[in-house]
Amino acid sequence: MDMSVVLPEECLSQITSLTSPRDACRLSAVSPFFKSAADSDAVWETFLPSDYEGIISNSASSSLLSTCSSKKELYFHLSHKPIFINSGNMSFALEKESGKVCCMVGAKAGISVTWGSKSYWTWPSLPESRFPEVAELKPVCWFEVKGKIETKLLSPETTYAAYLVFKFADSRNGFDTRPVELCFYIGGMEEEERSKVFLDARAGAPNLSQDRGDGWMEIEIGEFFKKHGEDEGVVYNLFDFDGFSSKHGLIIEGIELRPKSV
Repeated sequence: MDMSVVLPEECLSQITSLTSPRDACRLSAVSPFFKSAADSDAVWETFLPSDYEGIISNSASSSLLSTCSSKKELYFHLSHKPIFINSGNMSFALEKESGKVCCMVGAKAGISVTWGSKSYWTWPSLPESRFPEVAELKPVCWFEVKGKIETKLLSPETTYAAYLVFKFADSRNGFDTRPVELCFYIGGMEEEERSKVFLDARAGAPNLSQDRGDGWMEIEIGEFFKKHGEDEGVVYNLFDFDGFSSKHGLIIEGIELRPKSV
């Protein structure tokens, strides 16, 4: 059956909008008629977050709303190149396959460091970082990093994972000899996840960190389900209070929240 004869373009666009970005791209390759329907703004606007105009308007890339020639072009721009919001302290992007929101909060806004930020941390600029400043740990014996990340911008009804994005300035850093304690929970809830992880697992410990391919490592610090209307945020805490083991050289770029791969 020739659907181009049976269905008007508006109807085909409505059907396509109920699928996924990947399906829309596949459909656009079928024929010129299908391409016109699958590439329409009516389809691709449904794949964008409902509040995308407000988010982009308040970003450093507000001109995207006028320079992108179509909603499809805007979608792929956001899936390939993050924009910066919250005074440049948070990056905002879309997962290419699903259109789900991904965010990374920079260290300056996303972490709270104890023992005095001037005494035990420096805030250098690195060319490989997306943010103006990163946090670098000076030599310490007691170590703690904590923070709360807002989740209101994330896609609802979606399972997310939180990742610490980091690297080491020195191969002899002290994080390979002892694990750090990890605590993670949804704000307003008493139940929390606790575990011990090696940030640098060269000593034969389980290696849970992964190379991101952008000059940084990442390690998952928690998982949560973002419900409709639930914006309590997530809280994390990494620490090691061993007073005899020196640590240094940990560089934190930020905390990333992105949809959990099945």
